[in-house]
Amino acid sequence: MVSASNPGELWEQYKATQDAPLRQQLILMYAPLVKYVIGRMAIGLPILLDSEDIVSHATIGMIEAIDRFDPRRGLKFETYAIQRIRGSVLDAVRRLGIRHRGSRRKMEEIDAAINLLQQRDGRMPADAEVADYLGISLEQYERDLVDASLVVVPLDATVRMSNDDQALPLYDVIEDDKAPNPAVEAERAETREALINALNELPERERHLISLYYQEELTLKEIGRVFEVSESRVCQLHAKAILKLKRSMANVGLLSGATR
Repeated sequence: MVSASNPGELWEQYKATQDAPLRQQLILMYAPLVKYVIGRMAIGLPILLDSEDIVSHATIGMIEAIDRFDPRRGLKFETYAIQRIRGSVLDAVRRLGIRHRGSRRKMEEIDAAINLLQQRDGRMPADAEVADYLGISLEQYERDLVDASLVVVPLDATVRMSNDDQALPLYDVIEDDKAPNPAVEAERAETREALINALNELPERERHLISLYYQEELTLKEIGRVFEVSESRVCQLHAKAILKLKRSMANVGLLSGATR
């Protein structure tokens, strides 16, 4: 049996032999990725994060990643697998009917209300102000935020690069390439500055949440412990923060696909 302390050798032997015990070693080695991805995804109510169905589909995604991964391409397996696991979970969520039909409509209504109030008052509106504008209670607004989190994909929206009209994920724009194109790098710098400004407009608690989630890479459950609130409340805060960030980026013409 190949030692798990040498994953390169393990991958090399498995790809050369397709040996079932080696495959099982890889599955056991990377099993923690399943919990990591599920814990990082704001896909709905907290109970869904522990659903056996979701864990099962995430595991299937991880196993498929092992079967399809090609180490010769130079990509880290974790990077490749996380995307496949995430995709498998989202597909399962859609198939299981967890994504409510009204979720996108609620997200659009909330986004539109935030936009109108921000334009009217020249600042980000408080929760109570948005709820009052929508004609609902604050409690209902917070429940709607959880529903909205079903269709808010964190920092997966695209930004337009004006020089070549290329659309890139926002999280990709934030990262630096080893050999960036000067023109693209200038656009990235502009987008990064706009994102920093948008983050600075958020209340301190929401900025802290974004930092814990995207920089410290804490799960929703872990953030809930830090804030001493439920995972449901973390979902609400996260959805609200992302909607505000998307609106701020859309207002300066850098975010495509935002609700208008």
